[in-house]
Amino acid sequence: MTPPGAFSGSYPGEDVTFLLKVIDLEPLDLETRERRIQSGRSHYSEMIGREEPPDGQYLGVFREALGRNARRLAGDLLALAQAVKGSPAAGPQPDGDGQSGELALVSIARSGTPVGVVLARILRELLDTQATHYSISVIRDKGADPRALDHVLSRHAPGRVVFVDGWTGKGAIARELARSVEAYNLARGTSLDPGLAVITDLCGQARWAAGTDDYLIPSCLLNSVVSGLISRTIHSPGLTGPSDFHGCLFYRDLAPHDLSLWLADRLMAEARALHGGGLPRPAGPVSPPDPARAREASQAFMAWARGRFGLADPNHLKPGLGEATRVLLRRSPELLMVRDPGDPDVRHALILARRRRTAVEVRPDLPYRAAALIRRLSPDGGPSQDH
Repeated sequence: MTPPGAFSGSYPGEDVTFLLKVIDLEPLDLETRERRIQSGRSHYSEMIGREEPPDGQYLGVFREALGRNARRLAGDLLALAQAVKGSPAAGPQPDGDGQSGELALVSIARSGTPVGVVLARILRELLDTQATHYSISVIRDKGADPRALDHVLSRHAPGRVVFVDGWTGKGAIARELARSVEAYNLARGTSLDPGLAVITDLCGQARWAAGTDDYLIPSCLLNSVVSGLISRTIHSPGLTGPSDFHGCLFYRDLAPHDLSLWLADRLMAEARALHGGGLPRPAGPVSPPDPARAREASQAFMAWARGRFGLADPNHLKPGLGEATRVLLRRSPELLMVRDPGDPDVRHALILARRRRTAVEVRPDLPYRAAALIRRLSPDGGPSQDH
C-alpha cells in the first residue's frame, strides 16, 4: 500500500492527495455485477468492471465537447472558487494544535477529483488563498470514509474543510455526505460542515454552485483517464479493513491514454485568461442559480418517473447529462431520454446508446438535457418486463 499522504495518482503531488488504499480486484462482467446489485447479493462498491481506453471516435467527441464548453467550465470554476474563498471556511478562525490554517478542499473521488484539482489551483494562483486538495471516497449507503476524514482533521481544523464534487443529480451523494458527516461529528465530537461545492446543482442540494443548468462538463465523458488513473472507489470486506482507507484500483496500464493533467492544464489556462481579462466572459446560464426551483423541478421529475416507469428504487433513474453518461458507461441501461437529439451536448450519449443498443426517447419537456433508466432484472436474472 502506498503510504497515506503520498498517493497522487497520475497528478503531481501538489495537485491532490488521494486518501485511498490501492488494491487489486478482479473485474467482473457487467451482467454479473448488475445481477448481484439488483438481487442484493453484493453492494456496487464491492465490485468493479474492466475499464478500457476510449476509442478514437469517442475521444473526438470528448475533445469537441471540451472545445465548446472549456471556457464556460473555467468561468464556472472561477465563480465557484470565489464563492468558496468568500465562505467562512476561508476566513479568519482559530486552528487547533498542529493543524494547518490552509483551506482543505475534500473532493469526492472520482467525479469531484478533476474539479478539486483546478479549484485548488485557482485559489492558490489567482485568488491568493492557500488551499490543499484531498480526494476521498463517499459511497452511497456507506457514507464518507471516516479514516480519510480522520486524516484530514489531523491536519486541518474542521471549519477549514470544504467538500467538492462535479455536479448533483438527484442529490443522493449530497444527502449521503450530510448523513455520514453528522454521524462522524457525533462519534468524534467534531464540527465538520457537510456543505458541498459543485459546478452545477441540478437538484438544489449543494451549498455552493456556479449554476443549476444541465450542461456537459467534459470530464463526465471519461473515467480514470481524466481522474488521475484511479477507479471508482471500493469498500469490500477482505480488501479494506477497519483501519484502512476505502480502496481503488490504479490503472497504470492506461497511462498512455491519460488526459488528467492535460485537462487540468487546459482549464487552468482558460481560467487565467478569464481572470486576467484576456478572454470575454462566457455566456452564463439563462437565469441566476435558483436552488429552490432546482429542487422543485427534481422532485416533480422523480414523481413523474415513478408513475411512468413504476420505479420501486429511485436509484434506477439518473437525471442529468453527468449521471446519464455514467449509466451508459458502466451500468446496464434500458432507456436514454433526451430533450433535443440535435443538441451537441448529447451527441456522446447518443453514440453510447447506439453502442449499448439502448432505446432512445425524445422528450422536449424533459427538465434536463438527458436522463437514463437502468434496466431492472427479474428475480431469475433476466430483464424485467414490467415496463
